[in-house]
Amino acid sequence: MKRFFVLVFALNLFACDYFEKRKVYTEDLLEEELQTFNWNEVDEYPSFDACSKFTDKAEKKDCFETILRASFSDNLSKHRIIVSDDIDDTITLELIIDRTGQMDIQDIQYSERTRTLIPKLDSLIRISVDPMPKIYPAIKRSQQVTTKFTLPIIVQIH
Repeated sequence: MKRFFVLVFALNLFACDYFEKRKVYTEDLLEEELQTFNWNEVDEYPSFDACSKFTDKAEKKDCFETILRASFSDNLSKHRIIVSDDIDDTITLELIIDRTGQMDIQDIQYSERTRTLIPKLDSLIRISVDPMPKIYPAIKRSQQVTTKFTLPIIVQIH
């Protein structure tokens, strides 16, 4: 009988590890989940009202970029720009659209020749942001997120 109690005691001693539960921390789960995200992709790109008719992600992106380019072009065409030489240049805008839909121009890149011929182009582009239609921010996992992207705009003045 004594051996039986020693055997049961020994089994209980080793069996405790078998039934021990592993504690899971929510911070660890969140960190693991965040590691699996592709932060360079969004579920839905920023959008305008006119783009809501599209369901395909690529079509919505094209619609957004087309309207954005057209808005910049329309706003710039309202200003009288006089140049001494023809201009055929690509302006690259680095834009940020925050989670509330506010657009901010981070950087404007274009040739030195264009900069010399149109010294106020930088400020004209920045002013063109104000009359933009309402922008709906990008969506990632059902949350509105800030996005950063580059938009090329072709400028031709003859």
